[in-house]
Amino acid sequence: MAEFSRIAIIGLGLIGSSLARAVQLRLPSIYVVGTDNSAHVRQRAAELGIVDEVADTAAAAVRAAELVVIATPLGAYAAIGREIAPELSAGAILSDVGSAKQVVLQTLTPLLPSHVELVPAHPVAGTEQSGPDAGFAELFEDRWCILTPPEGADAGAVARLQAFWMAIGSTVETMDAHHHDLVLAVTSHVPHLIAYSIVGTAADLENVTRSEVIKYSAGGFRDFTRIAASDPTMWRDVFLYNRDSVLEILARVTEDLTALQRAIRWREGDALFERFASSRAIRRAIIDAGQDTEAADFGREGQRHPKSQPIS
Repeated sequence: MAEFSRIAIIGLGLIGSSLARAVQLRLPSIYVVGTDNSAHVRQRAAELGIVDEVADTAAAAVRAAELVVIATPLGAYAAIGREIAPELSAGAILSDVGSAKQVVLQTLTPLLPSHVELVPAHPVAGTEQSGPDAGFAELFEDRWCILTPPEGADAGAVARLQAFWMAIGSTVETMDAHHHDLVLAVTSHVPHLIAYSIVGTAADLENVTRSEVIKYSAGGFRDFTRIAASDPTMWRDVFLYNRDSVLEILARVTEDLTALQRAIRWREGDALFERFASSRAIRRAIIDAGQDTEAADFGREGQRHPKSQPIS
């Protein structure tokens, strides 16, 4: 299958800059044009040398590109789609890296000319860091990338995008956009919402000082703060644009928390033990599936980069 010769990446934060680096490392024959709405980020990308060319605008970046990847917060997609639509080449594939997928189809499909193939994607990887300096080429290695092509999508375009993500180290799965959004609401979005809530609650408690919260942070709270340190713009958009799925899963979590609260109140030790044992089994399954390591502190000790966590 023919490899892409020229791609454009719109947005050079953690994911976009990591994608550029991964292409440099694994697919060095591909010419990469990058752009960002921040002049500072564009300058920094040029200094880092992570792309072959830095374009001042998204419209300029996509000209002659065979693959265009939007790597911005979801709220920017509509404006980007309107800007780049007239400049997209015939046969080009437009994709993205967003954490919600129904909104991508709803937003971009009406804006695109018929000669462009839309194949949304979601690499399930990330860290709490942001910006072009935070990226690293290994971010996608041994991680899932989920493709959510619309009904009737060109099979050849889907296959080319699948081969691209596999070439930079990902394992690729294809699923319906609605199903994707429900799954990610469980595995990523609601856990992030809970982390933001827990960290905010700790900060607001009047009888616990800020210094005590920091000084006595045990592993659980510390790891909540890692998740809650993620890019606020990106996560604001995730919750706004995957609202229905998040609210559906959050309602179930609320019911489960109420059941646990009742078990604690009435000293129902067996019920608590059963739930905790079940959760422990899930943790073992995640390790067995290669999605994390048994090493202490999430295996980050001594690594140059934190191991990519599926937090996006």
